[in-house]
Amino acid sequence: MAGVRSFFLFAAIALLFAGRYGDATAAARGYIKYKDPKAAVEERVEDLLTRMTLPEKLGQMCQVDRFNFSYPNPSIGQEIFTKYMIGSVLSNPYDTGASIAKRVELANTMQKLSLSTRLGIPLLYAIDAVHGHNTFINATIFPHNIGLGATRDPELVKKIGAITALEVRATGIAQAFAPCVAVCRDPRWGRCYESYSEDPKLVNLMTESIMDGLQGNAPYVADFKTKLAGCAKHFVGDGGTIDGINENNTVVDNATLFNVHMPPFELAVKKGIASIMASYSSLNGVKMHANRAMLTDYLKDTLKFQGFVISDWLGIDKITTPPRANYTYSIEASINAGIDMVMVPWEYKEFLEKLTNLVNGGYIPMSRIDDAVRRVLRVKFSLGLFENPFAEESSLATEFGSEEHREVAREAVRKSMVLLKNGKTDNDKIVPLPKKVKKIVVAGAHANNMGWQCGGFTLTWQGFNGTGENISRNKAMNLPTGKTRGTTILEGIMKTVDATTEVVYVEEPNQNTAKLHADAAYTIVVVGEAPYAESQGDSTTLNMAAPGPDTISHTCASGMKCVVVLVTGRPLMIEAYIDFIDAVAVAWLPGTEGQGVADVLFGDHPFTGTLPRTWMKSVVQLPMNVGDSAYDPLFPFGFGITN
Repeated sequence: MAGVRSFFLFAAIALLFAGRYGDATAAARGYIKYKDPKAAVEERVEDLLTRMTLPEKLGQMCQVDRFNFSYPNPSIGQEIFTKYMIGSVLSNPYDTGASIAKRVELANTMQKLSLSTRLGIPLLYAIDAVHGHNTFINATIFPHNIGLGATRDPELVKKIGAITALEVRATGIAQAFAPCVAVCRDPRWGRCYESYSEDPKLVNLMTESIMDGLQGNAPYVADFKTKLAGCAKHFVGDGGTIDGINENNTVVDNATLFNVHMPPFELAVKKGIASIMASYSSLNGVKMHANRAMLTDYLKDTLKFQGFVISDWLGIDKITTPPRANYTYSIEASINAGIDMVMVPWEYKEFLEKLTNLVNGGYIPMSRIDDAVRRVLRVKFSLGLFENPFAEESSLATEFGSEEHREVAREAVRKSMVLLKNGKTDNDKIVPLPKKVKKIVVAGAHANNMGWQCGGFTLTWQGFNGTGENISRNKAMNLPTGKTRGTTILEGIMKTVDATTEVVYVEEPNQNTAKLHADAAYTIVVVGEAPYAESQGDSTTLNMAAPGPDTISHTCASGMKCVVVLVTGRPLMIEAYIDFIDAVAVAWLPGTEGQGVADVLFGDHPFTGTLPRTWMKSVVQLPMNVGDSAYDPLFPFGFGITN
């Protein structure tokens, strides 16, 4: 018995020794839990958080423009990572990139600098990718969200999300500021084309699908090599501002807030969205960037959102009027409200200095800082950045802008096309158009302008002029010229018609056009809006861009048999023209694959798209949405002639 007692006493001492000194022994062997890929994410997050100094924590809460590193001198820009320990960078909407190899090299150079710091926390590189990798030359550009809403095809939208993720990942970037899940309730809003629909049910359908494509069907990120960290935006109510004015005030009761504007965000949180971007707008008079009740009490505490909340570009500056009137207050108000990462993007030194003073002064509690950093780290661990921080110029590069990807974009274009009218009577339908005739006329500047058919957020923030010429309309808008791979609507038409059919392109018809081309079998008139983004797109009239009305007058109204194709991000005022137009089709903002327009015009594929939003008769009716008691549209929500 004495021997047995001695054995158990020895065992107990051994266990006590192991429990007391086991961690120290592991540490002596170099074990660091946050670097252990087998450890649970939450354990890794907490281990790293306990090791971080205040400057290291605050650096994780700051996102800067990558041009801070590149210009004027990369050697000076290194301090962004080595001195200020910035945790995230973004490429702005004018960062169109060079070659994929150079972009990957840039991403890896910045990442090496981040990893060279004391704790080696990897960088999170982000970009706007709202309809494909839209700021990168020769990427596959898909229809804007309003067009995808018209498809009502969740599987197609999932494919688009997956392709976008692949092409963004191919250039070394790990996060996209997408999807936009706003519910646009007034087409006068300059961002309405970023919204899938006026109907939250349709927005939810598209949101679920695009998230599965971008992030994969798993919390945060399913496959860190081919998927991205997504960002649902803009929280919350940006699509419901008074008169559709961008960044304005949304005045709603709780029923409207939680039944119309909130459902897509609730779905995104449930599916594990990595981040959510706050809206520039106000909700019932409270700036969303300073709205603790929504950002913390509801989003984080009620919905249990586990990712991080990011500001919009200079978003916290706009808490005050005028912007930056009291920057210290804006920092305090936004961080205490629940903003976890601030898109500065330039004055990061001032931001970090003031944030440090606010924390040291007790105006922002350390618990709030730890919560913010914990959320950022959680996403970085879930992305696999600690194990795979570097981008690879691999097979993804060969898929970038591939024909396979463009075929999906082309499918999206044709499925988004909505036929509003086909013939002046039921007996004289004009669509599908015959391919083999003596002569056809294609009229309108939109027919042969890649930039105009892609819309805003393409190559640059406001879009670009794709003709290669600085034509008057673009000069007035200060749109840069540009070029990216794709097919214009005119090129698609010319590829589709019979080889014996003469195609005459008239960019700006005049009073002689109808007489000069009286022998044309029909005319395809392509008109609509010029590119815009955000506030620059706000409109009180919703008129088509000049010379669109004259183009219609000199063709359709002058006796030519015509089909009007509208290139637009929203419903436009067309009732005055509808009677003398034979057929009307909406192409929305189709992106680079204009061949999809010809696919349905000439009957190679049927029209299947239906309106994702109500088409008003007059702007005085707005806002007017499906379900309203006073509902008298030109074309109702869900309308579309199919064939």
